Amino acid sequence: MIKDCTFPALALTVALAFAGPAFAQTVTSPERVTEPAPTAQGKSSRPNAANAERVGEQERKKARLDVLFGRLAGADSKRQADRIGRHIMRRMGQSGSPTIDILMEQASVLMRRKSYGPALDLLDGVVRLRPEFAEGWNRRATVHYLRGDYASSLVDIAEVLRREPRHWGALSGLSMILVATDRKSEAAEVMDRALSVHPHLERMKERREQLRLELRGQAI
Repeated sequence: MIKDCTFPALALTVALAFAGPAFAQTVTSPERVTEPAPTAQGKSSRPNAANAERVGEQERKKARLDVLFGRLAGADSKRQADRIGRHIMRRMGQSGSPTIDILMEQASVLMRRKSYGPALDLLDGVVRLRPEFAEGWNRRATVHYLRGDYASSLVDIAEVLRREPRHWGALSGLSMILVATDRKSEAAEVMDRALSVHPHLERMKERREQLRLELRGQAI
């Protein structure tokens, strides 16, 4: 399913950096508000109302996600964690743009049909039109993975984690690529990171335990 490939070291380094524990409690806002540039008359230009509202909505979304991620990390049961996780995924999937939402839905339909080329074309448009939307990058990373293109998938995973280091789906994808390319020690670290975000990912727990046993065997 996945072809061998040589992927860029920079993409892997960036992805691993954003997957690391140093980012457990900090998330950079997807779009920074910069100081308005001076006009020709020496006065600052004000951002238009639509852009200001968009930035404000991103800040509100981030605040809501912070609360939900906190609850997820402290969930007492798988049932509770799954419920919170669904809320998080729903919020992360909200682009704030009807056009982007339509493109994402059409891409999902094409992915289910295994029409990966046309799906990729749509997702190229998503990340171009709304680069701060982490889920657009995540969906495109998935298509690259399904096509066997590790290099491109890693680049997109790095973009996801740059915007949302707690995205356990992107962390899971990263760990799978690392295992497949025989970087098992790094894969174990990424799995630990994902489980610190979502402690009730049962299949990942099983893969992590299996990988731990393999690494012990190699050490012996």
